[in-house]
Amino acid sequence: MKEGIDIQYVVKDPKLPSGIALITVDSAGENSIVVAPGSNGNLLQDDIPSTLFEIGEYGILLLQLEIPIMAVEYSAFSAAKNGIKVILNPAPAHKLSDNLLKQLWLITPNESEIEILTGISVHDISSADKAAYALQQKGVTNVIITLGCTGAYLKSQSFAGMVPGVKVNAVDTTAAGDVFNGAIAVALSEGKDLKEAVEFANKAASISVTRMGAQDSAPYRNEIL
Repeated sequence: MKEGIDIQYVVKDPKLPSGIALITVDSAGENSIVVAPGSNGNLLQDDIPSTLFEIGEYGILLLQLEIPIMAVEYSAFSAAKNGIKVILNPAPAHKLSDNLLKQLWLITPNESEIEILTGISVHDISSADKAAYALQQKGVTNVIITLGCTGAYLKSQSFAGMVPGVKVNAVDTTAAGDVFNGAIAVALSEGKDLKEAVEFANKAASISVTRMGAQDSAPYRNEIL
């Protein structure tokens, strides 16, 4: 393994770190992550203020699966009920209920996550379209399947196809998915359509993999533009 371990803390309670991640990166830039969830793993529905989902306060809710699924489901249901677009990055991957999927405006699995969700192995455009369609049949409005350096497959109400990635010399893929999803939310909040948002996010993620680390790898807007 390549030297370099990125340790992250995000503190909710100073007595209990929200989580610690020990990350190893190989010579190809691929990562392996071991996580101790800390207080992230103890986040309950009662810890989430209902006022977060009041109509008019927010337009987008971005979720992932590093908190208990009950907290994810409560947040997704509450947000969708109030007209908020719910985006789910289904990582770490596991099966999701049909009721949760119906609340999602957008889901952004990678190749391994989409196979866990649908049972379909994605290896080309045809299989990507089939897997995305399977999620739409369960109620998800839009699907983006991230495919590493190849780019991302988008299946929306107005577009279905590959959005090419940007070829770079990757040194560390840690946080590329997080950067991609954050950039999607930023682009959508600024009025871009989904295809434009994916193009923006592909650029952001491509920059992040050229740098070591997680938070430090996230690019600034001027770098993306």
